[in-house]
Parts: sequence; C-alpha cells; structure tokens
Amino acid sequence: MFESLSEKLEGVFKKLKGRGLIREEDVVAAMKEIRMALLEADVNFRVVKDFTEKVRERAVGKEVVESITPGQQVVKIVHDELCALMGGGFRKINLAPNPPTILMLVGLHGSGKTTTSAKLAFNFKKDGKRPMLVALDTGRPAAIDQLISLGAQIDVPVYATKPGDNPVRIFPEALRKANLEGRDVIILDTAGRLHIDEQLMKELEELKKTANPKEILLVADAMTGQDAVNISKSFDEKLNIDGVILTKMDGDARGGAALSIAAVTGKPIKLIGVGEKIDFLEPFHPERMASRILGMGDVVTLVEKAREAVDMEEALKLDEKLRKDGFTFEDLKNQIRQIKKMGPLENILGMIPGLGKQMKGVNIDDRAFGKVEAIINSMTRQERSNYVMLNGSRKKRIADGSGTTVADVNRLLKQYMEMKKMLKRFKSGKFRMPQFKF
Repeated sequence: MFESLSEKLEGVFKKLKGRGLIREEDVVAAMKEIRMALLEADVNFRVVKDFTEKVRERAVGKEVVESITPGQQVVKIVHDELCALMGGGFRKINLAPNPPTILMLVGLHGSGKTTTSAKLAFNFKKDGKRPMLVALDTGRPAAIDQLISLGAQIDVPVYATKPGDNPVRIFPEALRKANLEGRDVIILDTAGRLHIDEQLMKELEELKKTANPKEILLVADAMTGQDAVNISKSFDEKLNIDGVILTKMDGDARGGAALSIAAVTGKPIKLIGVGEKIDFLEPFHPERMASRILGMGDVVTLVEKAREAVDMEEALKLDEKLRKDGFTFEDLKNQIRQIKKMGPLENILGMIPGLGKQMKGVNIDDRAFGKVEAIINSMTRQERSNYVMLNGSRKKRIADGSGTTVADVNRLLKQYMEMKKMLKRFKSGKFRMPQFKF
C-alpha cells in the first residue's frame, strides 16, 4: 500500500532534513519531485497541483524559516496536507435513530461489492448489531449464490429470490422480514455492470426512492486508480453517494484513488479492504494513512488490531510461562494464530514506525505461517512441550506428516530457540530484535 509513493517521498525528505536552513529554491525543487511522485502514483493532476501549491505556500512561511528543524517542519506540513486531501478525519457510517438502518452498496461489476457487503455485515455483527443481507443483483445468479454462501460463513441471514426478479419489488418483502426478525441493519447488495450505463443508473435511482437508504456507499476498486475516481464522480452525480469503500488496497502500490477521491468528489472514504478474508475491512483514518505514507507507521491501528486479536486470558497465561521460561511450540502456534487475525503480515509490519524501511525489498509470505503451523501440528504433545526430544527420526516423521522437509523442521527449531533467547533478553532488559526468516 503506497509503497512506491512512500519510497519517493522518503528520498525528497532526506535531502531537506540534511539542511540546516531551507531556502525558497529548496522548497520549489522539493515540490517538483513531490509533484512527480504523486503523478506517478496516479493521483489526479488537478489534485496534485492544488496540493503542492498549498504545501509550497506553507513551506516558505515563517513556521519553517524560523524553525530549528526546518526539514521536519516541511514533513509535518506535508502530513497535514495529506490528511486534508484524504478528507481530514475519520467518517463513520451513520446509523438511523430508529432501526433498521438501510445501507445501499453500489458499484461496477468486479469491484468487490458482494464480498464487501458480507464483510460489512461481519463488522456490524462484531459490534453487536443484527445485520441482514439482501441480494438485489438479480440479473446475475452467481452474485446471489455468492452472497448466500458468504452469509452462511458469517452466520448472517440473506434475503434472496429467484434470478430475474425486479429489485424494487423485492425490497418491501425483505424489509418486512427484517422487521419480523428484529434485524437492525439491512445491507442491500445491488446490481453492477462492467461499465456505467443508463439502465443501471435508472434501476439504482428507482431503488433509492423505494428503499430510502440512510447511506449509499460506493464500492470502488483501488487498483483501477483514476478510473475509480471517475466512477465515484459519475455515481455521485446520479445518486448523491454518502461515502466510498475502497477495495483491494493491499494490492495497490500507488494509491492514486485514495489520494484523489475525497478531493474530486467531496465524499469521504469510509472503509478500505486490505485483504481477501472476511474480517479484512478497516475504517479509513486519513491522519493514520498519511503517517504510513510518510513512513511514520500507524501505532494506533496496530494497538486496536492487537486488542481485537489477543485473548487476554491467553496473554496472562503466556506472561506467566515467560516468567518461568516455559515458552513452548504450542505457545508459538497460539501466537501465530493471533497475529494472523490482525491481517496481512506486510500491513502489520508497515504500521510499526521505522520497520517499514528496514523491511523494504524483503519478501513477506503469509503462507509461511501455515507451514509453521503444519510442522507444529505434526508434533506430539510431548514434543511441543520439550524440543530437546526432537532427534533425527522424530524430525523426519514430523516433516513427512506436515508435507515439509527436515530442513524446514530444523529451520523452525533454530528460530524457536532464537525466540526463547530473545524473550529471555527481553525480561532482563537486554532486548535486541533478532533476524527471523520463516
């Protein structure tokens, strides 16, 4: 996410931070480089022009010229302006004062709308709500089947009829059923097309009049860059959308859509999809995203994710084991499972200030965790508790049982022993992060 842009901005700021005094020509030269970096990141050219002009005006002002650390002041200005560019602050989905809250998801075919509907329902369910999904993409039987399947995975009911039914006529019956079951959030998965056309917009406009949704949320594919911005503008002109959900952010190294949509449409990005799993839908915080773009990390989101993923009872048990130097392979497996709940490993590492730069160029493969779990699962209970038992024949049996090699087992054993040493140093205050290669 924003990998290419972050790298280029880092180079610009490195030059500025090395100067004890920043002159206007230094700022102008830096703005040229920032302009090019933003355009290469597929940010809308008008947005780039306005952004760099605002930064330039502030960067040649009193707050920088008289600063003891002018380079750092310029970075702060860029951070502030990036926040403003992406909407200024977090905007949550508004709920109706009298349930049910009706949310209408719109977007083109292929943007991830059906999957996002289920992810959104899952988020509401975690928050204690009682959501219901409604399959209104009746022109595409596969969309109905997909939503029913996703609803079953998260244990959320799906109201669906046969393919070809009129979505406008389906809605009243879906609403009646939701009221009977005490559902407080109704998520409408509407029809999409491969491109914007008159028929699609007419159908959505009619549904809007009938359903009177609390919010209309556009689901757009971040990887399409400026197309996502243009699509957002078109949908907003026809439907007056309330916000955007950007999908596939984890696959977008440029980030042009995220940096352009709010400025072009005036509508906030409310959520971002950061992975394929059902729980990989995050609130969008402009100030946190600006920090990540500038390589400052995102500790607040990291702490929030950890709080959601970590079982406090398990954490206390682990703390007790660490005090007694009793960290086992079973504990390692439990920790891996909790880390996996937090999202893709690359995203997690990017939230740790300074670590993103150190990890640049390192190939981070989340599937390696699966290999580690398979090896541990092939061990007996006694072997997990006492690694000293792992002789040659036992390692061969474990490798065969986990579909790995003896070399893989040896590598894990070595890293486990390094981890035990690290935890010992951590307790004694002599902590230094070792290099792990799963």
